Amino acid sequence: MTWRSNATRGFTLVEMIVVVAILGLVLAMVAARGPLGLHTLTARAAANELASGFRQARARAIADNRTVAVNIDLAGHRWRVGADRPTELPRDLDIAVLTIAGQSAGGTAADIRFLPDGSSTGGRVELRDAGRRMRIGVDWLNGRVSVGDAD
Repeated sequence: MTWRSNATRGFTLVEMIVVVAILGLVLAMVAARGPLGLHTLTARAAANELASGFRQARARAIADNRTVAVNIDLAGHRWRVGADRPTELPRDLDIAVLTIAGQSAGGTAADIRFLPDGSSTGGRVELRDAGRRMRIGVDWLNGRVSVGDAD
């Protein structure tokens, strides 16, 4: 004996309308939010890239047994490790650098140096855009580089 169901398989019109309405609501919320925090992603990416440059300079100082500086050009919105090619920072970011007095070159440039033992002159770089502030810290004692929100 075979058992058959009289019900047909599939979705009802009401179920389909509910699904379309939910999808429309989610799409409207995403569209109203804008380009998914593009400025936040830009500031975070720039901060992570600069932190990577600091870490590279520290590793190079230890490996080559010599002092390696990271120069930050505030006016030109760029930075470089040693004599490498400069890396550009987004023009819409504000840059502030806090270092020891002897490492600042006027008001338009600053250096953070890494020594052969892994330590550094220390400092802090803050990148700001319209809605986000990112801070890169360099510990003077051990040269450790950290990245985080400055809020």
